[in-house]
Amino acid sequence: MKCSTFFGDGIFNVDSDLWKLHRKMAHTFIGEPKFHRFLHDKVWEKVEKGLIPVLDHASKQGLVIDLQDLFYRFSLDTICTLVTGCDLGSLSIDWPHVPFANALDDAEEVILYRHFVPMSVWKFFRWLGVGNEKKYKKAWEILDDFVYKCITKKREEKKTRINEASRRDTTSTALSWFFYLLSKNPRVESKIRDELSTMETIHDYHKLIYVHGALCEALRLYPPVAFEQKASVESDVLPSGHQVDPNMQIIFNMYAMGRMKAIWGDDCYEFKPERWISERGNIRHEPSYKFLAFNAGPRTCLGKNMSFFQMKAVVATIIKNYTFQAVEGHQVVPDISLILRMKHGFMVKVYHSP
Repeated sequence: MKCSTFFGDGIFNVDSDLWKLHRKMAHTFIGEPKFHRFLHDKVWEKVEKGLIPVLDHASKQGLVIDLQDLFYRFSLDTICTLVTGCDLGSLSIDWPHVPFANALDDAEEVILYRHFVPMSVWKFFRWLGVGNEKKYKKAWEILDDFVYKCITKKREEKKTRINEASRRDTTSTALSWFFYLLSKNPRVESKIRDELSTMETIHDYHKLIYVHGALCEALRLYPPVAFEQKASVESDVLPSGHQVDPNMQIIFNMYAMGRMKAIWGDDCYEFKPERWISERGNIRHEPSYKFLAFNAGPRTCLGKNMSFFQMKAVVATIIKNYTFQAVEGHQVVPDISLILRMKHGFMVKVYHSP
């Protein structure tokens, strides 16, 4: 396999019976009411004790911040707390250096690199211990050290935590592109503010229909995982008429699909949350094979509702209390990586809403 064993036998990296076992266990955890309460508490705790203090500080000091990095740290702290019970504390006003986060980025970079070069080449570099393979080895050591420290800490505290499979990058990336699109579409931001003004409390996130539509629209235009790779078990013929042989690798590009007129219509390049709202004012369902941000079929993401909850909590908090001004001249472009991050981040100034 060109894919690394970095993810081990986790749910993202296995098939068949082992995948079914992981899926069943993950579904049991995520469906547990105690887990939902735990998730709710930890997300709002990170919003109140992490996100708001950092934004308040940036606003008072007139600082320019990287919004992508802000969301990255928010998601990383939240996911690490949910998975390990350990809060990294990366989201604070001093923007601490977090080796664990950098190691994750390095490992993902190497995994993508291995898809572009022959297996014999990267294995040779691994044997020599040079280049990207040296970086990968160091990243793995850092990640192992973090995990072992978490395990030791939990044993000492004699506590147990619910583990759930997730990727911290996807939520932070989705939020980054969402606010970038808002900066280009003040009409949408105004409508979101109108909707938020009708909320009795900021915790009524399930009532945010227009926000939900806007998030879906951002995911359509900038899917965090921009491409998927599948392989057929048996010979088949695709709806397009193309013959597929056993074990043939098929790569489809969700970034391109979100911009195809044949799929989304002539206005496919527009940021238009209304396309997700029915005439009755409800969320319009789109088939998962058309809207692939959360995968499709048996592998549909179990954390979909969790992701929307996290994103709505952040969006509601920020838009009700702050405004952002993009730094003039700063270039925002997609990066080539496993996750569709912004290559140079998204630099903004933060202001308190009037």
